[in-house]
Amino acid sequence: MNPDDLRKADAIEVVIGQGAKPGGGGMLLGQEISPRVAAMRCLPEGIDQRSACRHPDWTGPDDLEIKILELREITDWEKPVHVKIGATRPYYEVALAVKAGADVVVLDGMQGGTAATQEVFIEHVGIPILAAIRPAVKALQDLGMHRKVQLIVSGGIRNGADMAKALALGADAVAIGTAALVALGDNDPRHQQNTQRLAPWPARMTTGTKAGIRPASPRRTRCWPPVSILSRRAGRLANYLSVMTMEAQVIARACGKSQLHNLEPEDLAALTVEAAAMTQVPLAGTCWIPGAAGQ
Repeated sequence: MNPDDLRKADAIEVVIGQGAKPGGGGMLLGQEISPRVAAMRCLPEGIDQRSACRHPDWTGPDDLEIKILELREITDWEKPVHVKIGATRPYYEVALAVKAGADVVVLDGMQGGTAATQEVFIEHVGIPILAAIRPAVKALQDLGMHRKVQLIVSGGIRNGADMAKALALGADAVAIGTAALVALGDNDPRHQQNTQRLAPWPARMTTGTKAGIRPASPRRTRCWPPVSILSRRAGRLANYLSVMTMEAQVIARACGKSQLHNLEPEDLAALTVEAAAMTQVPLAGTCWIPGAAGQ
């Protein structure tokens, strides 16, 4: 890591896992490591780089605590440190992140979009974000750190209703990734032909359907649209974020709340037995929570 870059950042995020492929590593193909990328990431140009499934600097929470302390020392204790985890065992992982000294825990669910892993990972590893929020909140409450250490949830957040549900379950904020790329027009079918023509097969494998934004090789930079088109895309993203916020606000008002952060689990009702069991929210029309103690 470059200390100068860390000091320029607004926050530092230590990524332990990604919701769509928790526990899995990856490969940054050599053709994607252009001179610019190589300089930015201190990597040899044009050589494949393996992304390990864990950081070599630590093997457990004690090592993570030392690393977070090191980051704080480098940045003069000015930058908040986030720890991002994939949703698998949220209670224990959130507790470990808090004990290691994280200011913010980012919890990523399995619906997070990625094209850089196998289908078996995307479909069968990790759990949905709504099922992960309640145990994560419980961990923070048991440690007396709820609302002190922020909980940001991501992975499958697409609209204002998703945001409102996450906040009602106890999250402090939500993060979006794929939805923002879609708003930018990143998966527009018009880009597919150019992407497949200019990028060799391995590069297409890592970029998936997201064709319009991230170049996988220097040749693909010729696909980038002019500034006028990028400006229109930025406008669409701004509209998406504005509408998403308005949708969540409308839901909060419908629940009689003056602001989004006043939403609470009592404002929710589960429509299926599965949803009730995962979120620990009573089944609609009943007081029944499947699996709850004493029921």
